[in-house]
Parts: sequence; C-alpha cells; structure tokens
Amino acid sequence: MKPEPPILSEGLRLFFPAAAIHGAIWPVIWVLLYAFDLPLAGSVPTSQWHAHEMIFGTYGMALAGFLISAVPEWTNTPRWRGNSLLALLGLWLPGRVAGLVGADWMIAPSGLTDAAFLALLSWAIIDPMIRRRNTSHAAFAIWVLTMLGLEIAIRASWILGDHALSQTLLQSALIVFVILMALSVTRINVVTINHAIDPTGETRRYRPHPGRRNLAGALTALYAISAIILPTSQAPAFLALAAAAAFFDRLAEWFIGRPLFRAEVLALACANLLSGLGLTAIGLAGLGLPIAPSTGLHIVSMGALGLAVIAVLSIAGLRHTGRDLLLPGWSHAAFVLVLVAVLVRVLPELGLADGLVGPHYALAALAWAAAFACWLRGFLRFMVAPSDESQQELTVG
Repeated sequence: MKPEPPILSEGLRLFFPAAAIHGAIWPVIWVLLYAFDLPLAGSVPTSQWHAHEMIFGTYGMALAGFLISAVPEWTNTPRWRGNSLLALLGLWLPGRVAGLVGADWMIAPSGLTDAAFLALLSWAIIDPMIRRRNTSHAAFAIWVLTMLGLEIAIRASWILGDHALSQTLLQSALIVFVILMALSVTRINVVTINHAIDPTGETRRYRPHPGRRNLAGALTALYAISAIILPTSQAPAFLALAAAAAFFDRLAEWFIGRPLFRAEVLALACANLLSGLGLTAIGLAGLGLPIAPSTGLHIVSMGALGLAVIAVLSIAGLRHTGRDLLLPGWSHAAFVLVLVAVLVRVLPELGLADGLVGPHYALAALAWAAAFACWLRGFLRFMVAPSDESQQELTVG
C-alpha cells in the first residue's frame, strides 16, 4: 500500500494551507483584477460576497483545521485523515468558486455544500464527546452549529432578495467567529504562555482565571443576540462595551514580564486588545458618537481575527508538525502586515490619515492578503514534511 502523504495525516496540515491560499488570493483578485466588483454578481451586493468569503472561506477553513486536529487530541480519539479530509475540503471548495465570481445562480448549490461542510465539522466535535461522554468542549459544537444556522439563513435571504437581513446575519456570523476566537485563544494561550515562561515544560505557572476565560465570549454572545432581537435599542451598544471591557480585562493576565514580547504571546495579546477596541467602536457608534459602525467591524474582522487566526496557524502549525515553538520570520512579517492592514483601513475613517482616503481600501486588502502569503511561504514546507514525533510534547489543548 502506498504510504499516506504527510499533508493528509492531520486536518491542519491540509486545511491551514487551504485557508492561507484563499486568504492570500481572494483579496488580490477582488482588488486588482475585479476592482471591488465581481464578474457574475447580480442582486447580491459584492461587499456581502466579500464579507462572506472572509468569514466562511478563509476563517472557516482555519477554524476547521484547528478543531479537527485539536478535538481528537483533547479527547484522545482517532483523528480525521486521508480521504476524509479530502472530502471535507471538497465540500468547502464550491462555495469558494461561487464567491470568487459572485455567481448568484450558485447561491443554493454552493450553500448546500457550505452547510454540509459545517455540519460535518460539527459532527467531528460532537462524535468524540459522545464517545468519551465528555462535554467540556461543547461550546465549540454549539457555536459551529450556530454558524451553520447563520450560513443557511444568509443564503436564504440572498435568494429572497432581503439584503438588509443578510447584512445583519453576516455581522452576526462575524461576531460568532469572535466568540469562537475567544474560545480557541483561551485554549492555546495557556500552553503558549507557559512555554514562554518556562520552555522546559517543568512548571506551569500561568493559570488564567476561569472568569477571564469565559466572560468575554459570554458577553459577546449576549451582544450578538441583542443586536438581532433589539436592533433599534441601545442595549446592543452597552453590551458591546461590556464585552469590550471583558476583552481588555483578559489582558491583565498577560503581564508576565519579558516573555510577553515573544511574537506568539504578543500576537495573542494584541488579538484580545483589538477585539476590545473593535467592540468599543461598535458600542460607541451605537450610542450615537460620530464613529462609523463599519470601523469597529473592520477592527474586529481584519485586526483581531486576522491576528488570532495567523497566530493559531503559526503556533499549532509548528507544534503539530513536531517543531519547537520558535516562530520563523515569516510569521513576524505576517503579524506586522495584519496590523498595517487594519490601521490603513480604519485610520482614515477616524480622520487620522486623510492622505490615505481612497487608496486605503486597496492597500488594506493587499496588506491583509500579503500576511497570509507570508504565513504560507514560511509554513507550507512544514505541512508537507514528516513530523519529528519526539518534539510533540507541547500541544494546543
């Protein structure tokens, strides 16, 4: 029997590069080739295709790579590999083709494959919990199932032509991804920070407070729910500010001295910081301050999630391929480019970089795409090479 290639031996080996390729190619094509348009776009606004592809395309595949590798590790169950991974990738691809050209006639069929992708990802989380009778990871299943429901609702609203509703649903999907980010970063930062403090692994001095681990995600969930059911109230604005405060409060546990300045630790801290800043901007806009609501959404979507995703791709990418947690320069470049992208995108909206008004859309998109290209340049060789099993003592669980 022909040996299985390393890239099919674990979900993140295949899915992380797929996410990075999509993140690097989609914005460049949209900006340079299509000039912010899509060749087959009809009734659906191209900005909504763009948001959908960021959330369900790049970030969705990155999430799948993390969960389908981490859950078997957390539950000590067999991991998906080989043809099972290829089948999941195959379900993800039709939606990306539809999004690449904005094909309205593909909304329903590509929606079915996207829904099947999320349904199988949910099962990949639920099945190990059933086998082990362990519900400690149930929150991931709940929120991935929520993403599945939102995906179906978004596609239905597109078909029905209710683009105001689909815009609200896309924003909700983004916020759900913030919740998933909070859950994922909580898992990965414990190991990452302890390794930064003591690379030998002999001590584990960093133990985050349970309230700080869970409060940010819970308040963000309340904000997302209130934004849907109370859209004309000021309640969502106040809940956004409360969620922002919870993200800022998480930073109190990052005061660990010099290890804070390791790239992987600082990136995770900045992801929490940008989540707080983005939710603050959303809350203040909701209270009537002269801030565009899109400003906060872009701080969250480009900055917080961009940094968190590339950090997870880098940290888990090293550890799950049997390498020490020493980030290559390409990761550092990717982190910087994400920060450049979000600053270029939002500073003109805040009146702080008027000279960038106009080109800032394209410049931000290109910097964000370049960040994923940098990760791909530095890490693809790890994804396709065999692991050094002797180095796989530090995990993401």
